[in-house]
Amino acid sequence: MERLDKVLSGAGYGRKEARALIAQGRVTVNGAAALRPETRCEARDAVAVDGAALERGHVYLMLHKPAGVVSATQDARERTVLDLLDDDLRRRGVFPVGRLDKDVTGLLLLTDDGALAHALLSPRRHVDKVYRVRVDGVLTQADRAALAAGLTLGDGQVCLPAGLELTGEPDTGLLTVREGKYHQIKRMMASLGKPVVALERVAMAGLTLDETLAPGRWRPLTGEEVALLRGERI
Repeated sequence: MERLDKVLSGAGYGRKEARALIAQGRVTVNGAAALRPETRCEARDAVAVDGAALERGHVYLMLHKPAGVVSATQDARERTVLDLLDDDLRRRGVFPVGRLDKDVTGLLLLTDDGALAHALLSPRRHVDKVYRVRVDGVLTQADRAALAAGLTLGDGQVCLPAGLELTGEPDTGLLTVREGKYHQIKRMMASLGKPVVALERVAMAGLTLDETLAPGRWRPLTGEEVALLRGERI
């Protein structure tokens, strides 16, 4: 038996947010509204928030990563993305799925589901990742063609073909890559003579960053979003 507010916290809701949802009558247990955070739940009980069934196994979070934090579970010198979470979630053992550089912002997934993380990160899977990239220069159709053909980096590494969508802003585009070489996007754009000024991940594996999430904030994934990530990968 576990307290209802702890069940929600374990699924990714902050403790204060969980208690507020319960007080507002937005949480049900086995179809009935539960208005007390100390309500006890068994593992077999069906818990829902606003009618959406709660994932009570693994934890799946969408974080809007801000600049200035590192994508790690611990670091002796730097603030990490786990420092943005509640204690309950850190105790669950969540970790970032892949990494974004310290100065890169945007969509970062966190979970305690090792199988899904491995499937999303496996080099053989070629999972799409979409970035909004702003460069020092003007992006052109020639850049688009070069990326689509597959660039060769300065150290001889060959990149898979990447997609560049020109957005109408001369220095900004949406870049889709299907691999994760070290500092890949920065190196790709540098090889075109257009160094990266700002980089934000806006989508991964079909999941798009929630525009209502402020930098540094997170929310649990919905059941539909988890199913989208799972797809046929595991």
